[in-house]
Amino acid sequence: MPELVDRIVIVDDCSSDDTFGVASSSKDPRVVVIKTARNCGVGGAMKLGYREALELGGQVLVKMDGDGQMAPEQLTLLLDAIIERGYDYAKGNRFLHTAAINQMPAIRIFGNIVLTFLTKAASGYWHIFDPQNGYTAIRAQALRSISLETIDEHFFFENDLLVRLNIQNYRVADIAIPARYGQEVSDLRVSKILFTFPALLFGRFAYRIVQKYILRNFSPVALFLLLGLPIFLCGVLFGLYLWARAMITGEATPTGSIMLALVPIVLGFQLLLQAIVLDIQETPR
Repeated sequence: MPELVDRIVIVDDCSSDDTFGVASSSKDPRVVVIKTARNCGVGGAMKLGYREALELGGQVLVKMDGDGQMAPEQLTLLLDAIIERGYDYAKGNRFLHTAAINQMPAIRIFGNIVLTFLTKAASGYWHIFDPQNGYTAIRAQALRSISLETIDEHFFFENDLLVRLNIQNYRVADIAIPARYGQEVSDLRVSKILFTFPALLFGRFAYRIVQKYILRNFSPVALFLLLGLPIFLCGVLFGLYLWARAMITGEATPTGSIMLALVPIVLGFQLLLQAIVLDIQETPR
């Protein structure tokens, strides 16, 4: 670790190697080691590390995984975004480096692209990419304003944290930091993401809309969503009904009936699109 780092909090989340022994034997006075009694998951371990860092008086807290993919020499790029440019949260983005993309496994690229779009909508940070990047820095003030107990304790931790930051209008920066890939094997499976993350992201999207655009300040974003979504769904469902009836009976659907399905689909889509545009404009800058 660079000498500019004041404290180093190491969380051994029931590892199967000798992480705790090696870390505890360090002669570096900055090192503080936490060993969990049970496996807490990625998010759970991060919460422990964050709480300890806050108690130690940290002003800017950096998260660095222990898999060797996050180069310590890139740390200053995150800190510059926080200290020099005034952002509240800075995260790495591997996709801003062409060479780094070429090193990334194809399955990770595909999963990241799909997950990025869903996270943009759920979090409201439409300018970010690579949301699963765990190389991050955050102001202590921003972290203290968020209830850590409510954040997911597994691989959804970073995505969930972005949602909470957006609700309070904290500024987030994407920093070009390449990852280093070796022979390590990730525990994060694409199949697990596809089956669990969409539902989690939809839930966080609904939570963010209610918190930010209804309870805190009623906004046209909520109005367009509340009107557009049911209108659009009604048009789609009615259109499916007409299609199914035509397939079963073999009779042609009258033009008037088709228009009754088409008009709410178009109107609802326009309202939803306007809500997205306004949400993008509301992104903290």
